[in-house]
Amino acid sequence: MSDVKELNPGAAASLNGLYRRYSGWLEKRLRGRVGIDEADDVVQETYLRLTPYLLEDIRHPKALLLRVALNLVRDEHRRLVRRDRALQGAAPILGTAADEPVDRLHLKQILQTMPPLYRDVFVLSRFDGMTYPEIALAHGISLATVERRMAKAVEHCMAQLDV
Repeated sequence: MSDVKELNPGAAASLNGLYRRYSGWLEKRLRGRVGIDEADDVVQETYLRLTPYLLEDIRHPKALLLRVALNLVRDEHRRLVRRDRALQGAAPILGTAADEPVDRLHLKQILQTMPPLYRDVFVLSRFDGMTYPEIALAHGISLATVERRMAKAVEHCMAQLDV
């Protein structure tokens, strides 16, 4: 027996209708907060979170969609901030590792395997000493995007270092 519950056809049609009606609106509302790249993912996750609800009982679908989406954005931001704070202690390790030629080469290899969007933010922050708001302004992106990219860059470094 499986614990997975199938979505009944009526609920699926209702969810599909809700998606078709409001997904564009919701994505536009989220772009200012999370950027174009992340808005689509948040919209998808929002609709996944709505599957347990009886959609015909929802009186204000826009309000519910926006609240769920903003909660997802807030939760992700908190998670990234916690991760970044936890990894702030790891930053000096990267700086001291560059003192040895072998370690410097290893760090260079890690940076070369990192996706360019993450690498740019990481290098500007860790090696050029720019703050997140300065990076956001320089690249014309939101502060949340800088934070996400930095978290992904640090995550990449940690994975490569097997920490």
